[in-house]
Amino acid sequence: MKIAILSRNRKLYSTQRLVEAAEERGHEVRIVDTLLCYMNITSHHPSVFYKGEALDGYDAIIPRIGASITFYGTAVVRQFEMMGVYSINESVAISRSRDKLRAYQLLARKGIGMPVTGFAHSTKYTNDLINLAGGAPLVIKMLEGTQGIGVVLAETDKAAESVIEAFRGLDAHILVQEFIKEAGAKDIRCLVIGNKVVAAMMRTGKEGEFRSNLHRGGTSQPIKITPEERSTAIRAAKIMGLNVAGVDILRSNHGPVVMEVNSSPGLEGVEKATQKDVAGMIIEFIEKNAKQWKTSTRGKG
Repeated sequence: MKIAILSRNRKLYSTQRLVEAAEERGHEVRIVDTLLCYMNITSHHPSVFYKGEALDGYDAIIPRIGASITFYGTAVVRQFEMMGVYSINESVAISRSRDKLRAYQLLARKGIGMPVTGFAHSTKYTNDLINLAGGAPLVIKMLEGTQGIGVVLAETDKAAESVIEAFRGLDAHILVQEFIKEAGAKDIRCLVIGNKVVAAMMRTGKEGEFRSNLHRGGTSQPIKITPEERSTAIRAAKIMGLNVAGVDILRSNHGPVVMEVNSSPGLEGVEKATQKDVAGMIIEFIEKNAKQWKTSTRGKG
């Protein structure tokens, strides 16, 4: 098969591992910088160009679209879909998961466990918003934040009010969420491929840090998840429409709650924690499922 990996950095662990896994299985693979792609958008001959040449004849693409380039990155993925190329994660699914508010609304509609979450535009009813989410301590998140950036723990109602007003003063859209204290600065990252959780690790935040992101100094270890956690992760990925997803779960007193569904999960932490060949499993999924025009959107939406 001829596979393109859409990645801005060929030195990233995840990108390198996907290349290795594909080549080990005899596939032709190329890394394509998403932002250097340009497109001919026509009715009958849609095409993608890269460094002066048309990217023709590809059987599949693996989008590794960073949050900062979601708009252009999903446009490139959508163009490949219009050309009939199989994408392991489709453009609509990536956009859906990147919009935190939309993602939470979709998960809530399907009955997935979540922290109590509030959203508002005006600061006129900030106190009502704080009470709606159960009062302090509260987690306040910028919708555009990733890897724990733009996430604040407000210990008191007054602190929450100040943070909300400061973020809105910057014209930032925010979510106000219940703080799951019993999680103890730990979360579970479930790596979902297809209809299966293929690997799971527990991430623990460094001392004094409520965020468990590995990018912020957290540590990880393999973990055996419960059937309910497994079911929750698979359902969350399916609701987003993602074939490959990192689903972040907290253990609360009322069962597993989903914090985020990531469309481009990093492979380094989970592979090193679990000693599993996740990159190989992704390529194997493509081998079994990649067919021309096999997309549920075909560039729509």
